Amino acid sequence: ASESEEEEEEWEPKSKIARRPCLPKKTEAKTKKAAAPRSAVARKMVKKVAIKEEMDVSLPIAPVEDNKMQLLKPKEENAGTKPKILNQTPKKMEINSFQGKYQNSLMSDEKPSTSVPVVKQEKCEEEFAFDEPPSKKIKLNECPEGKPVKNLGGKIKEEFEMNWDIVQALSEITNVEPWVCANLIRLFAEENTIPFIARYRKELINNLEADALREVQHTLEELRAVAKKTHAMIQKLKKEGKLSSSLFKELLNCRTLEELDHVSTPYKSGSKGTKAQRAKQLGLEPAALSLLQNPVTLNLFSYIRPNTKGLANIQEVEAGVQHILADIFAKDKDTLDFIRKLCQQRYISIQSTLAKVSSKNGNEKDIDKFKLYHEFSCNIKNIQHHQILAINRGENLKILTVKVNIPDGVKNEFCWWCVNERWRPKQSLKPEFMRLLRSSVEDAYKRLIYPLLCREFRSKLTSDAEKESVMMFGRNLRQLLLTSPVRGRALMGVDPGYRHGCKLAIISPTSQILHTDVVYLHSGQGFREAEKIKKLLLQFNCSTVVIGNGTACRETEAYFADLIMKKYFAPLDVVYCIVSEAGASIYSVSPEASKEMPDLDPNLRSAVSIARRVQDPLAELVKIEPKHIGVGMYQHDVSQTLLKATLSSVVEECVSFVGVDINICSEILLRHIAGLNTNRAKNIIEWREKNGPFINREQLKEVKGLGPKTFQQCAGFIRFNQEYIKTFCSNKKNEIGSRTLLTKAGALGKKKNKLTSCASHQPNPLDQTCIHPESYNIAMRFLSLIGGNANDIGKSDMQQKVNVVIQREGLEGTAKRLNTTVHTLQLIIDGLTQPEGYDIRTDFDKPDFKRSIVCFEDLRVGATLTGKVENATPFGVFVDIGVGRSGLIPARNITEAKLSKVKKRRSLGLGPGERVEVKVLNVDIPRLRITLDLIRVL
Repeated sequence: ASESEEEEEEWEPKSKIARRPCLPKKTEAKTKKAAAPRSAVARKMVKKVAIKEEMDVSLPIAPVEDNKMQLLKPKEENAGTKPKILNQTPKKMEINSFQGKYQNSLMSDEKPSTSVPVVKQEKCEEEFAFDEPPSKKIKLNECPEGKPVKNLGGKIKEEFEMNWDIVQALSEITNVEPWVCANLIRLFAEENTIPFIARYRKELINNLEADALREVQHTLEELRAVAKKTHAMIQKLKKEGKLSSSLFKELLNCRTLEELDHVSTPYKSGSKGTKAQRAKQLGLEPAALSLLQNPVTLNLFSYIRPNTKGLANIQEVEAGVQHILADIFAKDKDTLDFIRKLCQQRYISIQSTLAKVSSKNGNEKDIDKFKLYHEFSCNIKNIQHHQILAINRGENLKILTVKVNIPDGVKNEFCWWCVNERWRPKQSLKPEFMRLLRSSVEDAYKRLIYPLLCREFRSKLTSDAEKESVMMFGRNLRQLLLTSPVRGRALMGVDPGYRHGCKLAIISPTSQILHTDVVYLHSGQGFREAEKIKKLLLQFNCSTVVIGNGTACRETEAYFADLIMKKYFAPLDVVYCIVSEAGASIYSVSPEASKEMPDLDPNLRSAVSIARRVQDPLAELVKIEPKHIGVGMYQHDVSQTLLKATLSSVVEECVSFVGVDINICSEILLRHIAGLNTNRAKNIIEWREKNGPFINREQLKEVKGLGPKTFQQCAGFIRFNQEYIKTFCSNKKNEIGSRTLLTKAGALGKKKNKLTSCASHQPNPLDQTCIHPESYNIAMRFLSLIGGNANDIGKSDMQQKVNVVIQREGLEGTAKRLNTTVHTLQLIIDGLTQPEGYDIRTDFDKPDFKRSIVCFEDLRVGATLTGKVENATPFGVFVDIGVGRSGLIPARNITEAKLSKVKKRRSLGLGPGERVEVKVLNVDIPRLRITLDLIRVL
């Protein structure tokens, strides 16, 4: 299995995996239930309460028409109102029965309640398993004819249930509508990939983009991790006999790992116990409770034991009672909610100062890097993500000291509210008891609540900053991978160097290596080597040079620019471009490179990689581990698991959306297609080598390891070049015909079967499009509706025929007539009308080809230049303007008015590869810094 699959398995509950085959049957059951009268549903609910321990999260279900379940309706249809969650009362009943049962089980030796779902699942199989085809096939048949089942089932069932609803929690955190979250939970549970969901299940997800889907998936994993850890803690505490009903409730209310940690830390067996626990062991708990509930009868002097430590005098007794009360206050949900709400309304700041230790013995260079943060203070609501990551790095290096500053006004208001409202005694208190209550509240705030708030604020800020850093890396990576390929020309790749020379590689328009060489341009032999380069360029008719941006890049660029300006390479009109060589040297010594270019020196492999990065960036960059393609921010400081998962997902999305030609693509590219992994890609290549080219998508099912689910996920992203297949099939038919005449019947048994594979499988013109096989039926009906022919896909008459019908009936009218959805119909229209060999990357930017060079010293304030975005960060965008150092456009200079209106943008941002026109605002020669202003996007 692939690495991404292994990571998923880490958080997927075991019982969930075991239960999966029952999912489709459950869907059918829910269909029947929804059609039943409401009273019947209510009766069933009451019966199930006794055996059910899981919360029901019912979904908004639209009216039933023609016995088909309708999709959870989007907001537009609900006229701006939020979808209602049905069956609210039964849910509460179930929560109560669930808690009651769990609490009763505390006293017995029963097994934990998490085992109950398995029993329930068996019941499900008994009830609904009759006359059903195998579950694997059902998964594929859930969406017949490309029309997704409009409701994915009635209720979300989680293995580890909490006092909060997972759909609502997911919706609140990600700002995605609850009905979309509910659908996504099911789609992920059924092992659907993000590219598949984003392209072929748009109706179920309200047209969300892949980035948003990744965010929901990550948040869902986090919530499930909290639930799983909470239940593990409950089992542990129950075993140790420390679980009370109030603690049980507090644990089930936890939504984050910080909250769980706060509630459970005092009860962990490793800890020596809190001050409150030590006071309880001395028997002071009744006194503390009595002070709140019945203070008239309370006499603290009766608790004094002169020979016992902690009870020796009245001061020690009061201190013990104070610790117990502080503990009660600090763990009370209402109290914590009040202080959190209060903090949201006030000015809370985060401050960083130069650490005393570092100022004495720190590295001057490192300390200077954090100059901005030596005396820094900012409101936590306004602080930028990059500032948080910088402060954290400074703190880890022991250069900065960081603290969260909560004003005294918050403490005063909180203490007043606790004493006079939340924890106001039921009877009037004596002055000494009132003083004890006040000091307990202050102790709770200072010793327990304030540190908790600081941890929560820091943790939230860091988590958000890390997520933004990873998302930014993902966006930059996508833009880089989707750079428009430069096809149809020979390229010379140059890996610059001083002493060991510049490595050259010339590749053909089809990416074949034509020639490799080493030239020494920077050791006084430049003129002699120029003859060699000219001869090579003329010999292979190559007029494009690609220079890697590593060591000696500037000198190499100046060398070529000088020769081009002198028209040295005439009659060729030579141009050059600079390309990032990040990861090229790592790749050149990898096993993959050795397998691909076994006879080539590793140093020359990097020159080949540099040239191919321009010819087909996607095919080349997928060979390199994404984090080595340096387009991120603080990527070494963030969670490596999250970074790896996100970047792998972005690569999968890019490769899938561009699509691959199954008969010519490499194994490395194939393994990044949605639904495939290393083993499946290897099996496809082996099948291709053994049986010849694939004729159509259906043949993929013959490959070992490609079951119905894998086929469903990958089929839409795999392309077939129709010309190539037709030529292959006609050649094979001729071969079979001539062999039949020459040989006796049956003499070539097995060989003949292999050759007749194209006779049994006919090419399908729809296989060259982005239309999914599940929608072929609708596509063929649409073709007959417009009077078109499948062989005319991508031709201008097809576009005209489509336009006639759509103008006459409209998109929605046509979709209704074909009994499908608008999104599916739009995808079919795109597939039929896009020209043959269409590539989504043609809409993206090409490399910036140049003929001359500008030096850093030549820059003047006010000069207008064009450049290419290299990296994007939250504080600004780095632009390569061809002077050897990137300039920075600060974020404040990037406004909506300056951005291109043509491109669809998710955010006010520029990505790597985009060409921009900029004005120089400032040149700092000592620090080699250039500040730019954005004029427009080209």
